[in-house]
Amino acid sequence: MHAFDVLGDPVRRRILELLASGEQASGALAAVLQEEFGISQPAVSQHLRVLRDSGFARVRAEGARRFYAVDPTPLREVDVWFDQFRRFWDQHLDALDTELRRGVRARDHGDQASPSRQGTAADTEECA
Repeated sequence: MHAFDVLGDPVRRRILELLASGEQASGALAAVLQEEFGISQPAVSQHLRVLRDSGFARVRAEGARRFYAVDPTPLREVDVWFDQFRRFWDQHLDALDTELRRGVRARDHGDQASPSRQGTAADTEECA
């Protein structure tokens, strides 16, 4: 199963979100997922099995209990795939960072200019 087939399911994404905070017992995961998605315990077990079989999660047995944790290896592979697209949002995030910094400088310097004037070259020079 391809990584995006695994991650395309909202229940499995939620399981990974829950596991991101640390190892969780399968019963605790089932309780959250039954509440949030209205699915049965066997359905939760099936999702956990898909995550385990695809390498996204590890399981550890302790007596009758099963504890699940994230296995980061496939997530790193997904991150590598996303690298080819990162430039599309990095440029926008850099521009947003610039605008936010301008707004903070204007606020810190007591600039009461209208929003249409804030962030202009003149405002930036006055604050520098």
